[in-house]
Amino acid sequence: MALISKLTKSVLSAVAFLMIGGPVWADTLTVGGKNFTEQLILAEMTKQLLESKGYTVDKKDGMGTKIVRAALENGEVDLYWEYTGTSLITFNKVTERMSPEDTYKKVKELDAEKGLVWLAPSKANNTYAFVVRSDNPKTDGMKTISDLAAGYKAGTAIMMGTTAEFPKRPDGLIGIQETYGFETGRANVRPMDLGLAYNALANKDLDTIAAQATDGQIAALKLRVLTDDKGFFPNYALTPVVRKDVLDKHPDLKETLEAISTKLDDATMQRLNSEVDVDKKTIETVAGEYLKSISM
Repeated sequence: MALISKLTKSVLSAVAFLMIGGPVWADTLTVGGKNFTEQLILAEMTKQLLESKGYTVDKKDGMGTKIVRAALENGEVDLYWEYTGTSLITFNKVTERMSPEDTYKKVKELDAEKGLVWLAPSKANNTYAFVVRSDNPKTDGMKTISDLAAGYKAGTAIMMGTTAEFPKRPDGLIGIQETYGFETGRANVRPMDLGLAYNALANKDLDTIAAQATDGQIAALKLRVLTDDKGFFPNYALTPVVRKDVLDKHPDLKETLEAISTKLDDATMQRLNSEVDVDKKTIETVAGEYLKSISM
C-alpha cells in the first residue's frame, strides 16, 4: 500500500507540475497570417521562433484581412501580425487623423475591449503607397497623389493595379478618391496579386500600383513613390496582436514576440520581402535566416 501511495503522489505531482509550470511543448498555438509576402514571412518567422521555445504551432496563413481578424476574435487564431492603421480604420471605424503614437494608443485601447492585446509595435510602417515606373508618358512628371488625381480628372486612362481588398477599403481606394477628389473608373482598376502587379507594371501593362511601402520590388524595379501630399494614409505599424486569454495563459509570449517586433523597421522588411519576391528564396529560408541573424 505504501508503494502504491508513493506512486500516486508521484503521478499527482507530475500532473500538477505540467498544469502550473511544466514545459510548454504540451501547448499548441495557432498563428494566423494574411495572403501577401510580408505576412507569410512573419507567420513563418513566428512559427519557427515559437517552436524553438517548445510550442507546437499550427500556422494558418494566406487569409484575407477581415477573415484573419474574425478568426482572432472568435478563437480560431491565437495571434497574428496586424497593422495599426488597419485596426484603426477598418475594424474600429475611426476616421480621425492621428499621429503614429496616438494611432497605436487608440487601437490598443479599443481592441482591449474585445479581448485583444497589442504588444510593442515595430518601426516598420507598411502604409499604402502609389508607385509608378519611369519612361511612361502617362505618369512622367508625377510626384504626388494630387498629380495622379489630376491625371484621372483630365481623362487619362491610367491603369491601376491593386490587391483584391484595396478598392473596397475605407482606408484604400474609396477614401483616397474622396480625399483627392477623383474617380479612377472601374475599367482602369485591375485587382490582382501584388507580385503579378509588379510584373505587369514592369511589362507596361499597368501604369501605377497601390503598393505597400515595405515591398521589396520598389527599390529592385527603381520605382517612384508618389508623395501622399494630403496625408490620407495613416501609420501602419506592424505589430503582434494576441488574444488576452492566450497571453494570460502564456505570459512569456510578450517577451518572445517583442524580441522580434522591436527589431523590425522599413529597411529590414523591404530586404526580407525582396529576398522572397526578387531573389526567389523560400519563405522558410528567409524567416530562418533572419532569426539566426538576430540570434533568436
